[in-house]
Amino acid sequence: MTEKTTAAVPATVGVLGGGRMGAGIAHAFLIAGSRVTVVEVDAPAAEAAKERVESDLAKSLERGKIDGNLDVWTENFAVSVDYADFAQCELVVEAVPEIWDLKVSSLQNVEANLREDAWLASNTSSLSIDGLAAELQRPERFCGMHFFNPVPASKLVEIVVGERTGQDMQDLTAQWVAGLGKTPVTVKDAPGFASSRLGVALGLEAIRMVEEGVASPEDIDNAMVLGYKHPVGPLALTDIVGLDVRLGIAEYLEKELGPRFAPPQLMREMVERGELGKKSGKGFYDYS
Repeated sequence: MTEKTTAAVPATVGVLGGGRMGAGIAHAFLIAGSRVTVVEVDAPAAEAAKERVESDLAKSLERGKIDGNLDVWTENFAVSVDYADFAQCELVVEAVPEIWDLKVSSLQNVEANLREDAWLASNTSSLSIDGLAAELQRPERFCGMHFFNPVPASKLVEIVVGERTGQDMQDLTAQWVAGLGKTPVTVKDAPGFASSRLGVALGLEAIRMVEEGVASPEDIDNAMVLGYKHPVGPLALTDIVGLDVRLGIAEYLEKELGPRFAPPQLMREMVERGELGKKSGKGFYDYS
């Protein structure tokens, strides 16, 4: 293995949800040395998750980020449709869509299948960690572990600490993030945390500028990339995250923090048309 870790990661990790984010989280722990099980809602979704993770592993091999062959790496990877398979895991990271009721029921189902000394984290990008913790039996063993898309390339994980998150959970999560070769930033639970709150604010203003005809998406993005050294512009980033995802976050932040986070009408119209960004082939840019 080429990549070395400087801190321990859990020997066994579970990921609930094998979409783009869940698959990326699974990949990150796999190449750091964990055994990983992804649980999905049904067999087709589990097979799709398997293909995503194996594709990420193949890309890491092609780029020389890891050594060996694909078969060796996939020996430590499994997919399932049974929450009971989380019973073997030291840590489970929930990565289901940003829907409150779905988050709560998913986390409760995971917790019911964990051993008492296991740890639980949510990859939520904006929902209240304190609110989610209130629905759990062991809130001291729960925190936010907010990864960024694309997970393999991103160097940041935002650790979100609730009022009832134990110090052991906080310390271990920071250790695990370092073990993944990423940098942890720790924030207290607040609407949108730090990253989503600031990122969405910039993205919404950029969308308003397009809506008002101030400049083209390309020129707005170039202004931030070339003028402020952002690695990617706010509109291209919105395409990567997904307009539907950012719309949901913006609606939540508007409810919690006020009208400055109100989604622009252009954003709503694009989501209604199915122009969700890279995953749909069209957003502020054309990916077809």
